[in-house]
Amino acid sequence: MNKTLLFAFLFIQTFVNAQFSERNLSLENWSFKNSKEKKWLTATVPGTVHLDLMNHQIIPDPFKDENEKKVQWVENEDWDYQTIFNLSEKELKNQNIDLVFDGLDTFSEIYLNGKLLKKTDNMFRKWEIPVKTYLKNGENILQVKFKSAVNVGKDLAEKVPFTMPESPRSFVRKAQYQFGWDWGPRLVTSGIWKEVKLEFWNNAKFENIKIEQKLLTKQKADLQIYAEVNAFVQGKYRILVNNKENVVQLDKGKNTIKLPFVIKTPKLWQPNGLGEQNLYDITISLEKDSKKIAEKTEKIGLRTIELVQEKDEKGKSFYFKVNGNPMYAKGVNWIPSDSFLPRISKEKYQKLIRDCKEANMNMIRIWGGGIYEGDEFYKACDENGILVWQDFMFAGSFYPADENFQQNVELEVKDQINRLQNHPSLALWCGNNEIDEAIVNWGYQKQFKYSKEDSLQVGKDYKKIFHEVIPNAVKKYATSDKLIYWPSSPSIGWGHKESLTEGDSHYWGVWWGEQPFEIYNEKVPRFASEYGFQGMPTLETTKSMFSGNQDIDLQNPVIKAHQKHGRGWEIINEYMKRDYIVPTDLVKYNYVSQLLQSRGMKIAIEAHRRAKPYNMGTLYWQLNDCWPVVSWSSIDYLGNWKALHYQIKRSFEPIVIAPYLQEGLLSTSVINDEFKDYQSVRLSTQIYTLNGGLLQEFDETDQDLKENSVLNYHPLQVKDLVKQEKWNEVFLNFTLKDNQGKTLANTICFLSKPKDLKLSKPNIQIRKISPTEIEVSTDVLAKDVYLMGDTHFSDNFFDLLPKMPKRVTHSKPLEKVEVMSLFDTMNE
Repeated sequence: MNKTLLFAFLFIQTFVNAQFSERNLSLENWSFKNSKEKKWLTATVPGTVHLDLMNHQIIPDPFKDENEKKVQWVENEDWDYQTIFNLSEKELKNQNIDLVFDGLDTFSEIYLNGKLLKKTDNMFRKWEIPVKTYLKNGENILQVKFKSAVNVGKDLAEKVPFTMPESPRSFVRKAQYQFGWDWGPRLVTSGIWKEVKLEFWNNAKFENIKIEQKLLTKQKADLQIYAEVNAFVQGKYRILVNNKENVVQLDKGKNTIKLPFVIKTPKLWQPNGLGEQNLYDITISLEKDSKKIAEKTEKIGLRTIELVQEKDEKGKSFYFKVNGNPMYAKGVNWIPSDSFLPRISKEKYQKLIRDCKEANMNMIRIWGGGIYEGDEFYKACDENGILVWQDFMFAGSFYPADENFQQNVELEVKDQINRLQNHPSLALWCGNNEIDEAIVNWGYQKQFKYSKEDSLQVGKDYKKIFHEVIPNAVKKYATSDKLIYWPSSPSIGWGHKESLTEGDSHYWGVWWGEQPFEIYNEKVPRFASEYGFQGMPTLETTKSMFSGNQDIDLQNPVIKAHQKHGRGWEIINEYMKRDYIVPTDLVKYNYVSQLLQSRGMKIAIEAHRRAKPYNMGTLYWQLNDCWPVVSWSSIDYLGNWKALHYQIKRSFEPIVIAPYLQEGLLSTSVINDEFKDYQSVRLSTQIYTLNGGLLQEFDETDQDLKENSVLNYHPLQVKDLVKQEKWNEVFLNFTLKDNQGKTLANTICFLSKPKDLKLSKPNIQIRKISPTEIEVSTDVLAKDVYLMGDTHFSDNFFDLLPKMPKRVTHSKPLEKVEVMSLFDTMNE
C-alpha cells in the first residue's frame, strides 16, 4: 500500500470512530527550493533547510571539519516549501477544517491554493488557521515561503535609533543559540520544524485543558479542570472526566467550562531521590447526542511546590519547598541537544533525562537561549522526577518592547503555558537568561555610545517585557499552582556581593575570571544556577569532527574550529598547568582535560553542599551539547559520559562525605539530603601511602545524622597526622557507616594537587566476570582509572585502591578493555 493510500485509510478509520480527527500533512511529499530558483527538490517535514540541502549534497555537513564556514550563505536566502495533497469529498463534508502548524521557523507566508492565509513571525508559536473555504475536492497546493530571519532582523533593527547588542538576533523570535554561542556554531535555520496537520471537527472541539490543584491533603486532592471548548453548534453537551458526567450548555464560539474533580487518598509525585513519581491519567471527553466528538487525556502528578525567600541575618533565602519539605536542588543547565532541532528524537530526550536521574539529579534548568523543548522532554522529566526550571527564550542581549513585539511575546507565553503547565515537573517560569546582568554589567551602553535617553529606553523596554508583559501573561494563562515567576537569572550579577547573599547566582569567577578552583569555597551563593568549566568531549566524539582519516592533534585547525570560546584553549591550558602535568599526546590531553573539568566541578559542588541550608541548590553548566565541541558539558554530543558526569553522579549522592583542606586544616562534613535520620553513625578515617600501606586509622565519635542536614566534624591539623613533606605520598580514605555497620558513604581525599603526587606505576588487572561485567584491581593506588571501549561503563574515571577490586558493568560486550590512569600522563 503506498503512503497516500495508507494514510487515507487510517484517516477514514479515525473518522468513523469520532467526529474529531487529524491528518498529518508532514507525511505528504514535500519539496523545497531557493526562492530565486525554479527547480523544486525533495524535502523532509519536520525539518530545516540545512538538512534538506545536506540531503541533496548542496552543502557539506557543518558538524564536520571546518564546514561551518562554508554554509553561512544559507541564512541570507529565502526558501520556499510546498506539498500537493488530495482531499476527499467526505473529508470536505466536515463542518470545520483547521490547518495547524506546531512550529514554523520563523518569518513565513502561508498559501493554500494560491491564497495568502497568514504571515508568521515567531518560531515558538502555534499557528491555527480555519481553511475549509479554501480547500478543494481533489488536489490542493500548500506553500510556506520563508524569509531570511537574518535579513528581516536587520530591517527591524534599523527602526531602533541606537545599536542593539547581538543585533539582529534579539529582534527575531527564534532560537537565539542558532546565531552562534561560545559552545555552538552559527547555523541560522529556517523551515517547518514541527508537524503540520489538518484537524477535522464537528459541533465542538477542545481548545485547551488546564488542570489546577486547589487543595492537596493525605485524604484527597481537589482539582479544578478548565475545559476550553470551541463550539460550532450551540446546545447541550456532556463532558465526562474519567467517566464522571457533567451536562453543560455551550454557546457558539469559545467557552470555558469549570469542572471540579476529586482524587481520594492521593499518591504524591516526588522529585528523584525523595520518593515515587506517581502519575494520574485524567481523560476528558465531549459528547453530543450520545456520540463522542472529542477527547483529551492529560497525565498529571500531585505535588506542592513553593519558592521560599525569607530574610535572615545573612541576606535572603532562596530554595524550593516540595510537598512541604525544603529540597536541596541538585542539577544542571540544558541547551538544545542539536543545532538542527528536528533531529532530536524521543529516544535522545529519554536517554539524557535518564542520565540525569542516574546521576542523582532532581532539577534541570532550560536555558533561555534555546527552545521550549519537545513534549517528550517534559514527559521524561515527569517520569524520572526531574523538576524543570523553565526560562522563557530570551538570553544575553537587549530586547525591543514595541507593541507588535509585546503582543507577539504574550501569545508565545500563552501557547507555551497551554502546552506545558499540566506537567508536574514544571517548577518555575523564569523571564530570561542574563539580561538584567547584561544591562547592568556588560558595558554595552559604553561600547555603542548610548545617550542617556538610549540607556533609559533600554531599561524601560526591559521592565515592560520582563516585569509586565511576561508575568502578566503567566498570571493570565497559568493556573494558580503554576504561578512561580522569577524575572531574570541571575537576579544579581556575579561581581556584586549581593549575588552571594540572595536570589540565584551565575558565578563565573572560575573560567571567565580565571580564579582558581579553590575560590568556589569562598564564593558560595544561596542558589547556584550557573557555573562551570570546559573539558574535551570523548575521543569518539572528537574523531567525529573529521570527515576522513586525518592525523588528529591539538594544533589541527578542525579541533580549533570546534572550540567556540575565543580564549578557550588558553584558559584550559592555564588551569591544567596549575593542577596537572600537561600532556602533549592528544589522547592523554583529552583524558586530562576531562579530569580537570571534573575536579573543578567537584570542588564547587562540595562547597555548595557543605553550606546547606545557606545554599540550597547547585545547577552546573551544562549537561549536553548541540554538536561535537569542546565545552562545559558533562555528556557530549554523541551521548557519551565525560569524566564530569561520572563525578556528578558521585557528588550528587544523597549522602556524601565532603572533606575540605585549607591552610593545613582539614574539615570534614557529611551531607544528608534524605528525609531520614540515622542514629549513631560512625566516620572512620584511614591514612594510606599511595602504594597501599596503612599508616594510621581512627574513628570519630559516633553522632546522629539528622534528616536533610549537614554534620560537621571537628577540624584536624593535618601536620599532626602526616608530616607536610609527605603529603604528596599519602591519601585519606573516609568511610561512613550506620549503627548496623552498613556503609552509607565513602570518599578519598588527597593532600596535594594531582601533578605533585608521587604515584607509582599501577599494575591494573581486568578480569572478565560476564559478557557485560568486569572486575578491575590494582597493586598500588591507581588514580583516575579510565576504562576505554565502545560501550558505556557503569563507573569510570575513578580512584582504585590497592587490593580492593571493583566491579564495573558495561552496556554491551567487549573483546578487550583498554585502561589508563593518571600515572601514564605523568611519564610521557
